[in-house]
Amino acid sequence: MFAGRKVHVTAVRRKDNEIAFLEVPKEEKAWVQKLKKIPFLRGLVGILESSAYGTRHLNFSAEMFAEDEEEETGSKPSEGQAKPVKEKEEPGLLGKMSMMLGVAVIGILSFIFGKLIFTLVPAFLEQVLLGGIFENRVLHNLIEGIIKIVLLVAYIYFISLTPMMKRLFQYHGAEHKVISAYEAGLELTVRNVQKFSTLHYRCGSSFIIFTVIVGVIVYSFVPYDNLWERLYQRILLLPVVIGISYEVLRWTNSLRDVPVLRYLGYPGLWLQLLTTKQPTDDQVEVSIASFNRMRELDAELLAPVPKAS
Repeated sequence: MFAGRKVHVTAVRRKDNEIAFLEVPKEEKAWVQKLKKIPFLRGLVGILESSAYGTRHLNFSAEMFAEDEEEETGSKPSEGQAKPVKEKEEPGLLGKMSMMLGVAVIGILSFIFGKLIFTLVPAFLEQVLLGGIFENRVLHNLIEGIIKIVLLVAYIYFISLTPMMKRLFQYHGAEHKVISAYEAGLELTVRNVQKFSTLHYRCGSSFIIFTVIVGVIVYSFVPYDNLWERLYQRILLLPVVIGISYEVLRWTNSLRDVPVLRYLGYPGLWLQLLTTKQPTDDQVEVSIASFNRMRELDAELLAPVPKAS
């Protein structure tokens, strides 16, 4: 999936080798655009919006895969027998809007639930295991951050062993390669794109690791007396941590060409060693098609409308 200025585009290769596209124009609501201009708040808005769009595009990919599997495993008619045709009822406008809203809500709730799990479980484990051993709050928060990183890395590693997630991470790597080739000013061919790394500074994986680092710092300024107070503080401070982490991500990306300061973005790149895999040429081809289609639609939607004479 690639996000342009006006549209999101996902490309999926079907079983017949054709490439199908999902093209979703961005809904530019005035109040959302205003929130995106406010530092620290724009990160929270952007993450929730990305979760909503991302879930919809993953759902499209899953639907295409299911359709291909159904066609492949479906019963073939015998000679002289008509091939059964399934009639699909197209949902009306209200039905489509309800479906889109439902998918968006699921994406946002999934993000919030996952974030809460990886925020509360490390705090709970650290408090139960080490809460009564020493009183240094900064050290407690540091150990909590280490537990969080261990759980996160273990989770990503084990899901990456499944064929489906490995394929998803390969496409993730392909997206990064395409972006890097485009930023380098090269023609987007499979050969040119494959020369680049699967790692990229502007990535959600980098954002995840920054939330851990920023969380350790932010939580150190807030005292707590017991486990439950510690846990609900984590929930209340979650938007703060997300907002600051987004700004840190933007800052480190702006410094990636500075010889010494570029190392500030390395923790995020290290996590991408797990969240990206080396893609095949076919996967790169799909990513190029998606990126080019996104650019075409952006050009059309950004083109000035001719005035009536």
